[in-house]
Amino acid sequence: MSTAELDALIEEATVDTYDAIEAVNGFLAVIDEHLAVPFSTTVLGVEVKVVKVDLTSDFRVVARCVREGHQLDVGLLELPLPVPPPDGAHWVEAYRRWSGC
Repeated sequence: MSTAELDALIEEATVDTYDAIEAVNGFLAVIDEHLAVPFSTTVLGVEVKVVKVDLTSDFRVVARCVREGHQLDVGLLELPLPVPPPDGAHWVEAYRRWSGC
């Protein structure tokens, strides 16, 4: 995705937001709406299933990863996306660009 396309997504996600917390909530809303979950990816060499994207009490967007009855929340900024990425992953790319990653 081009820089201009990502910037347009950032503008869409953050329209009418007044601070970083509101912007993070804007990204959570579009990611929650558009990212196709569940999907599988690899975290620390182990295949996990991402079943949900959520917001922590300190306003971090995290992916809820599950495997064999265990769960772990991984920061969306650090989560490796699979190849090919799930539908809606361009919103994750936009969030990462906005965050400076």
